Amino acid sequence: MSFNDDVRLDTSQVESGGGGGGAPGGIVVGGGIGGIILLILSLIFGIPMGTDQQTAPPSSQEQVDGTSGNAFENCKTGADANADVQCRVIGTVNSVQAFWTAELPRYQKQWQPTKTVLYSGATQSQCGTASNQVGPFYCPLDQKVYIDADFFAILTQQFGSDDGALAQEYVVAHEYGHALQDQLGLLGRAQQDPQGANSGAVRIELMADCLAGVWAQHASTANGPDGKPYLKQLTEADIKSALSAAAAVGDDRIQEKTQGQVNPEAWTHGSAEARQRWFLQGYKTGDLNQCNTFNVDQVS
Repeated sequence: MSFNDDVRLDTSQVESGGGGGGAPGGIVVGGGIGGIILLILSLIFGIPMGTDQQTAPPSSQEQVDGTSGNAFENCKTGADANADVQCRVIGTVNSVQAFWTAELPRYQKQWQPTKTVLYSGATQSQCGTASNQVGPFYCPLDQKVYIDADFFAILTQQFGSDDGALAQEYVVAHEYGHALQDQLGLLGRAQQDPQGANSGAVRIELMADCLAGVWAQHASTANGPDGKPYLKQLTEADIKSALSAAAAVGDDRIQEKTQGQVNPEAWTHGSAEARQRWFLQGYKTGDLNQCNTFNVDQVS
C-alpha cells in the first residue's frame, strides 16, 4: 500500500530507541521471533510471559517529541514513507492512529494515543528487552509498541513473507490492534488461557489480525494533519502482500520450519490459514464488531 507523496508525517508519535525504564517483567504482546531463531520455543507475534527477560541498558539515543531530536528528520512526507522503511513505519503509525481516533466514537469509545518506539538493535521497555530476539511487540506496562525496522528483512528472508509495503504495514497495524485490545480491557484473556489452537492467546492474536484488516479496509480514508489521506487505495498485490506476512507467522508454518512437525496444543497465534482468514474478515467487513474471536467455537 503506497502513501500519497505529499501527505505530511507526524514524527511526534514515534520515539527513537531508549527510554522505557521500570522493572522488567509482565507480558509482551506480539513478540517472539528470537524464540524461533535461538530457542525454537516462542513464536512470532506471541505472548511470552516475560518474567525471564533481561532489561537492556538504556540507549544513548534521544526520544523524538516532535520539537526536539533529529532521529527521524528525514521522514517528512508520504514520499519518504514510500522510499524508507523507518519512515514507512512512522507513516503507518500515523495512519492507524488517525483511523482509530475517528472510528472508535462510533462505538462510544475514545482512542488513547499510543507511541511506537522505533529502535535499532535493542532498547529497554517496561516489559523487558526489546530486540529482534523478541520481535515487534506491544508492552501494556508502558503502553507502547516496540519495532526494529530490521525485523521486516528477517520476516522475508527467514520466514518467507512478501517484502511488499502492506506486509510491513500489517505488522504495525497488528501491534496497534493489541493496543486497542488493551484499551478495551481484553488482553488479560490471553494470559488466562495461554496455549492451544482455540486458546485465549490464539483468539487475542487472531483478533489483532482482524483489527489490522479493519484498518486496511479504511486506510485510504484516514487523513493526515493537512486533511489529505495518508494512503492510496489498496490493490490486489497489496492484499497478497499482507496475506503472505500473516501466513508466514502462522504457528503451523513456523513449527514445521523450525521443528519439522506441527503441534496445535502448543499454538499461541493460530494457523497460517486462520491468520489469513481473520485478516480478511476485518478487511472485507471493515467492522470492529466482526472481530470478536471469542464468539466462535473454533477459531483456528
